[in-house]
Amino acid sequence: MFKKILIANRGEIACRVIKTARRMGIATVAVYSDADAQALHVKMADEAVHIGPSPANQSYIVIDKIMDAIRQTGAEAVHPGYGFLSENPKFAEALKAEGVAFIGPPVGAIEAMGDKITSKKLADEAGVSTVPGHMDLIADADEAVRISQQIGYPVMIKASAGGGGKGMRIAWDDAGAREGFQSSKNEAANSFGDDRIFIEKFVTQPRHIEIQVLADSHGNAVYLHERECSIQRRNQKVIEEAPSPFLDEETRAAMGAQSVALAQAVGYTSAGTVEFIVDGDRNFYFLEMNTRLQVEHPVTELITGIDLVEQMIRVAAGEKLAFGQDDLKINGWAIESRLYAEDPFRGFLPSIGRLTRYRPPVEVAEAGRAVRNDTGVFEGGEISMFYDPMIAKLCTWAPTRSAAIEEMRLALDGFELEGIGHNLPFLAAVMDHPKFTAGDMTTAFIEEEFPDGFQGVDLAGDTVLRVAAATAAMHRIGEIRRTRITGRMDNHERHVGTDWNVTLQGESHDTIIKADRAGADVTIGDRTLRVESDWLPGQPLARLMVDGTPLVLKVAKISGGFRVRHRGADVKVHVRTPRQAEVAKLMPVKVPPDTSKLLLCPMPGLIVSLNVAVGDEVQDGQALCTVEAMKMENILRAERKGVVTKINAAPGDSLAVDDVIMEFE
Repeated sequence: MFKKILIANRGEIACRVIKTARRMGIATVAVYSDADAQALHVKMADEAVHIGPSPANQSYIVIDKIMDAIRQTGAEAVHPGYGFLSENPKFAEALKAEGVAFIGPPVGAIEAMGDKITSKKLADEAGVSTVPGHMDLIADADEAVRISQQIGYPVMIKASAGGGGKGMRIAWDDAGAREGFQSSKNEAANSFGDDRIFIEKFVTQPRHIEIQVLADSHGNAVYLHERECSIQRRNQKVIEEAPSPFLDEETRAAMGAQSVALAQAVGYTSAGTVEFIVDGDRNFYFLEMNTRLQVEHPVTELITGIDLVEQMIRVAAGEKLAFGQDDLKINGWAIESRLYAEDPFRGFLPSIGRLTRYRPPVEVAEAGRAVRNDTGVFEGGEISMFYDPMIAKLCTWAPTRSAAIEEMRLALDGFELEGIGHNLPFLAAVMDHPKFTAGDMTTAFIEEEFPDGFQGVDLAGDTVLRVAAATAAMHRIGEIRRTRITGRMDNHERHVGTDWNVTLQGESHDTIIKADRAGADVTIGDRTLRVESDWLPGQPLARLMVDGTPLVLKVAKISGGFRVRHRGADVKVHVRTPRQAEVAKLMPVKVPPDTSKLLLCPMPGLIVSLNVAVGDEVQDGQALCTVEAMKMENILRAERKGVVTKINAAPGDSLAVDDVIMEFE
């Protein structure tokens, strides 16, 4: 077995690999850029080597710099994580030439399956059903349009060396094909150093289901069942689960057998993933094979009990798999929520900044439930503009799907994160969405269920009453504390009343509170709810029992009440005396400023290009400029017809959120 390995990656996956290596008694080496000098993976590793400036194309994907780090530290093997150099055959060749083990598949398998165009041709030759498309490289935008017309819209424009949603666009017409080709090409070049593009038919109403395979160098190969990855936005997975709620045993076995056969056909070893599109009749079509560890691998580990990183290391060291296909059973259900530094209220655009509060739920591994959080950040750390916006992967496991979802709801409720925009509210809203809970979703879930973007959700009827009762009891606790002025005797404390009015989501609730030492009975109308908690004023997280059921609220004090966040809802709750409630009805409502004639920068980023000039008349939907953030190009469009009167930015400028890019009349 290896004595020392280098992890050629960063963030949560580097931390993940370090944990397994440490458990196996293997020393670890981290590499880091300027931006990652204080990163968690650097602190966790036994050694760390600086490899260059912050941009990935000057550090993490420069093969020579990784090779120098290997020579400096004497690492015997390299785990590439995912992204960066993980599917780069030149990197694997360089390691081989240096006599260093690559904890991944052979070079030939990477070349055969890591390139999406080649892999589709090989799959087709092997008799695997594939999605119709143009497998050859595309020279320019004109050719992209011609090919798209031949295939028939809609089409998917994809980077050959892509992954993680980078370099991918859906085109519904000629203009979209032309525009998507150039953006995909640019993103591919920036993210992977490879701007080759291909086009395939975009299958409408698909489910994205993938098979995890594992093979050794002794001819043994198995599949570790499937993962459902249909909840996506911008072609990037957001929520995954294992197994899929859609597959039956027959389809699962067929997909697994086909995946293993494909892996063996190309001499594959190590962990890999075969991705499929599955239609409503459970027909499945090969998409691609990822010749690396997947982001969502934890859900497979949770239902099989197999540590995939450990198996990758053992296979790279020449060991045989210690189990066969018959040993791999599905145990329970696992859900993964990807926590991203992106603002769902701004179209999921990236957010950067300092994590002023980062308190994930406590990880547990019990007989009936598990909570796992794979992360690469810490409280006080910064999310930079240079890398993928992922903060953490929160996973839950339980014996059934419904129980795993409930565990995820509670875990998301208790995840404290402040300082940046993040998608926790959206993840929580999905967990309560009836289509998701029923397992009835496709890759179009977000577009179909949130067509106007995510604007938050309203608390449901029963939850409104539970929150009203909880906040009334919490307000009473605060009032009691305020009466206890230093130096006064208990019998001189100001009396705290029992009648309160709670308003939230436009509803008004008169409440009567009868408290005792263990909690309070809160009567709202004809219903009385028992509230128990050890919450104290000033604590940002309130864990309560309301009528014997857990309720977890993120709370912040506001004038006359609380800001409460729960299950994707963000509401102001006012708790007042009956007289204060009467007076509050007379207060005017504050009107927000009019920004309809301004183009505001929706996220921190770099202006790549401007498509208009002062004096130009623009039409609804016309492209105005392109902003790059976290390796993704974002095209900003006009919301209505107008004339450009002023432009405040130029290509190359770095802008903050809500900086004014241009003005209109």
